[in-house]
Formats: sequence, structure tokens, C-alpha cells
Amino acid sequence: STFMVEMAELARILARATPRSLILLDEIGRGTGTADGISIARATLEYLHNKPAMAAKTLFATHYHQLTGLAEELGRVINCSIQVSEKEGEVT
Repeated sequence: STFMVEMAELARILARATPRSLILLDEIGRGTGTADGISIARATLEYLHNKPAMAAKTLFATHYHQLTGLAEELGRVINCSIQVSEKEGEVT
């Protein structure tokens, strides 16, 4: 299943991360229900944050707005957003 593949890939990424790693995660938890997806995404963020010895630079893209509050709870988490304009089906 999509969920199992995603979890296996995530586990492999986290197990191999080092201080020299750049981790790019896009929509973690998308292969399951919303509540479970949010829990998986949050646990992943907390794991990465709470392993300062790993110190991997991470870009974590998500549509789970519930996670934006983690920037206030976890000192090394920063929220960023990108705004785009669309005109006649084209991003401008």
C-alpha cells in the first residue's frame, strides 16, 4: 500500500540521517486518514527536532495547518509559507 511504502521510506531516511544530511519531506502522512497523518507528521517533526546530535537540515512541506503551532513549542522549528498568484491557469 502507499502508506506502507511511505513509512518504509521515512524510516530509511531517519535511520540514515547525519549532520551532513539535507532531508526533504513532502506531505508526510498523506497515505492514511487525516488524524493519523497529522500524528505521523507531528511525531516525525518532534523526532527530528529532539535529535540535535543528528542536526540534519530539514524542509518539511505539509498541508496540515494543525502543525503550525509546533514552531512555538519546538525552538528549532520555523514556519515558512509561499504565496503564488494564478491567472488563467498559469502561476504568475
